[in-house]
Amino acid sequence: MPDSSGRSCRLHRYRFRSVWLLPAPPAVVYAVLGRAEAYPRWWPQVREVVPLDDRSGTARFRSFLPYELTVVATETLRDPAARVLEIGMRGDLAGWARWTVMPGEGGTRAVFEQEVEVRKPVLRRWALLGRPVFRVNHALMMRAGRRGLRAWLARG
Repeated sequence: MPDSSGRSCRLHRYRFRSVWLLPAPPAVVYAVLGRAEAYPRWWPQVREVVPLDDRSGTARFRSFLPYELTVVATETLRDPAARVLEIGMRGDLAGWARWTVMPGEGGTRAVFEQEVEVRKPVLRRWALLGRPVFRVNHALMMRAGRRGLRAWLARG
């Protein structure tokens, strides 16, 4: 239950931002990022993506820590001209995530932004003590994703 400062609620909310520099044209990177069902092929922590319809699907994630997250992701924005992809999420995480793809040094600069609230009960119980570990876990997951995408793009 949040106190008058809203502290408890803030403990369950996370905001992330990662920048990936990738040696491929922005159109190619945007196309790969737009195919969420293929993420498990190149991103080890994305264990499964199952389409529900043409705009939504379920996704399972598992990184370094011994827990799994499952969400239903629904596309909220797909703008090929601006190269922006955005989803809304519900389930173990509630919120949104966005990719913005643009030309960058050596190819492409892909910016990942995410704002979520943790809904999984066991993670909510560990909010105060686990917060720094959860942030490191996310950083490791993003690093592995960047490496996996670089390798995937190198395959041509």
